[in-house]
Amino acid sequence: MTKKLPNNELERIANTTMADVVEIRLREYLKTSAFKPGDALPKEIELANSLGVSRNVVREALSRLRMLGMVETKKKRGMVLARPDILGSFERVLDPAIIDEHTLRDLFELRLTLEVGLADLLYLRKTAKDIAELEQIAKSQKVTGDKQTFRIQHEIAFHGKLYQMTGNDTMSRFQSMLLPVFGYLVTLEKKPIIGKVSHLDLVKILKEGTKEEFRQGMLQHLEHHFKKIQ
Repeated sequence: MTKKLPNNELERIANTTMADVVEIRLREYLKTSAFKPGDALPKEIELANSLGVSRNVVREALSRLRMLGMVETKKKRGMVLARPDILGSFERVLDPAIIDEHTLRDLFELRLTLEVGLADLLYLRKTAKDIAELEQIAKSQKVTGDKQTFRIQHEIAFHGKLYQMTGNDTMSRFQSMLLPVFGYLVTLEKKPIIGKVSHLDLVKILKEGTKEEFRQGMLQHLEHHFKKIQ
């Protein structure tokens, strides 16, 4: 009779390739050797000899790091440590057409949370010029052409300006990446829904009110969205 193996008696073999191992080793090396953006990496042949693998394996591992935005090739210098592009990979795959409904919902909730949390940075960095530009966007609400398309464009212009006013480049870039998600969800609405607080109301709060009043105003502006995700 064949004896069955008890559960967990044999440890599973890690499903990794040599390139996987080299990629991990290179990450550890860059970290422990205190590399800074712009520092040149050792040549492929040096890395291969040190790791005891072929240059092809090293090349594949470096290619993976390049795709992640961790390293880049510089003319006459070879491979150097890049300035981290923390949103690069995310940006390449963020397409509503290839993302499932659950992930779209999660991303939309993330955007709503960011919108409510803008108040602190806005009140630190807002300028009269920025507010004037935001007010002009809010006033340009005359619908031309398709109403749904106009709404999406108007939302992009107004909320995009708010993010730009925070002075945080990463946040602005992340918000622009989430706009296709917003546009996709708007197309699913049977009819446009207007929040209790309009864009012009938000501009007025920025001019005359406190950051807490703006936070509450944004919550009311987005209230119908929050109700949809409950």
